Amino acid sequence: MANSEKTAAIAEIADKFRESGAAVLTEYRGLTVAQLSQLRTSIREHATYAVVKNTLTERAAKEAGITAFDGHLQGPSAIAFITGDPVEAAKGLRDFAKAHPLLVIKAGVLDGKTLSPEEITKLADLESREVLLAKLAGAMKGSLNKAAYLFVAPLSQTARVVDALRQKVEAQGPATPAAADEATTDVAEGGDES
Repeated sequence: MANSEKTAAIAEIADKFRESGAAVLTEYRGLTVAQLSQLRTSIREHATYAVVKNTLTERAAKEAGITAFDGHLQGPSAIAFITGDPVEAAKGLRDFAKAHPLLVIKAGVLDGKTLSPEEITKLADLESREVLLAKLAGAMKGSLNKAAYLFVAPLSQTARVVDALRQKVEAQGPATPAAADEATTDVAEGGDES
């Protein structure tokens, strides 16, 4: 490979690192071309999976400011450059590695933080972004319903109290104007006699 080709390859890999929110380094020794194609297809929505040259990748990682792969770039290496949901990409890699034990997850990087293979597995165990957003929306809807109930409750209590008072007055019977006049006359006559 000529120097200009190497420089271009390093720049291309460095750009992929910069454009990706995460990356996972794997070793694919012993996997067939068909199996690698199957892996690419399974994670295509969230990541691109590229076979890389170790020395060029090491230089590109340094150029991009990534140290997560230091000491791991040995043997046949490939990197999943994750541009979509990192949880779904990690699930795809984990599930493929379970079905094909020859795929070895060596290291990863997520938002500049180095990830061990165990941390990548924990990431894969998380629920997807869509599920977490749906749960958050459900919790917020429940909170809004509760808040609406709290705002309406005093009004409905007041309405019930007013209705109870109305029913009590109706149960006592209506006050007739003649009875009200007699009460007024009795008070007035009592005041004259004294």
